[in-house]
Amino acid sequence: MTAPATTPTATRRARVPAVYVLEDGRIFRGQAYGAIGETFGEAVFNTGMTGYQETLTDPSYHRQVVAMTAPQIGNTGVNDEDPESSRIWVAGYVVRDPSRVASNWRSQRSLDEELTAQGVVGISGIDTRALTRHLRERGAMRCGIFSGSALADDATLLERVRQAPEMAGADLCGEVATDEVYVVPAIGPGGEALPIGTARFTVAALDLGIKGMTPHRMAERGIEVHVLPANATAEDVFAVDPDGVFFSNGPGDPSTADGQVAVLREVLERKTPFFGICFGNQLLGRALGFGTYKLKYGHRGINQPVQDRSTGKVEVTAHNHGFAVDAPLDRVSDTPYGRVEVSHVCLNDDVVEGLQCLDQPAFSVQYHPEAAAGPHDAAYLFDRFVTLMEGQRA
Repeated sequence: MTAPATTPTATRRARVPAVYVLEDGRIFRGQAYGAIGETFGEAVFNTGMTGYQETLTDPSYHRQVVAMTAPQIGNTGVNDEDPESSRIWVAGYVVRDPSRVASNWRSQRSLDEELTAQGVVGISGIDTRALTRHLRERGAMRCGIFSGSALADDATLLERVRQAPEMAGADLCGEVATDEVYVVPAIGPGGEALPIGTARFTVAALDLGIKGMTPHRMAERGIEVHVLPANATAEDVFAVDPDGVFFSNGPGDPSTADGQVAVLREVLERKTPFFGICFGNQLLGRALGFGTYKLKYGHRGINQPVQDRSTGKVEVTAHNHGFAVDAPLDRVSDTPYGRVEVSHVCLNDDVVEGLQCLDQPAFSVQYHPEAAAGPHDAAYLFDRFVTLMEGQRA
């Protein structure tokens, strides 16, 4: 049996030098991977050993240059079933050892070909362990990848990186959200899509950078999901006549999302069941009166240990966030909307990973329970949302 051949694209890219420049002056040299040119963004790392296609298409990675800590990336190629959105959102991609062969029965093309087709500038052949250690010590920072005609002397490239915008203060969710309302129908017991208006529950979901698997997980539980643009008003939300409201994950600094916080406070005023994920967790924190802050290097991967403080159970969870809620871990807090407690906490660094309202039908988590990519430990949270809506209806 003849082994699959390496792709011409990968062979051509291997001969093109590329440079990865951090804003503190650290420079890594390697080969171009994906498109040739230049790109800028926030330097972050992802510790997942699988799920690179879901990572690349997660809108929460908008304007971030993602380095993969797993040494070899691209083994299973790319298919048209696994993307979490309609395009790749990462600003740039950094890998140590790109697979020469895409070998999987579902593979339709190589990762290198997909990055090139979508214009994503990347670099390969650098020591991603050294890069990750550097970011853990110095923190996430601006960076740039340069190849082909974009190459210049080190001082020039460094100055261009330092002129790029920072992630702190960035208002990005409107750049990745849908422009039009669309509906994800509920799924019936036989796997069929139910007619619009016949579902057990209706949820208004604010798209702040939503992943495709999230409304699907709700649809599996008999929920009809109306996905609204990030700039939807409270009137838009309640025009759906929802049984519950959902705020999704998304990119950028939560301190910029004043309009979405105002909508969420209206949801709390009406005591409508609420569930938030990631960016939605941060906005619930803000709506309740807590602050948010930027983490030194963030949580990005599919192996983060989080404890559900109500049960003591530890879950292995998928994360992608660079900001967190500043809420006390040691006590129940009084807020304008009643009592609130931290429901989940990261066991690596005690970062708040969930909020539970005790006098409101509202809760949120900082991580990604939809398992795309990632473990299924937290799937019960979608069932908890259903229970909230059942209780409110009763």
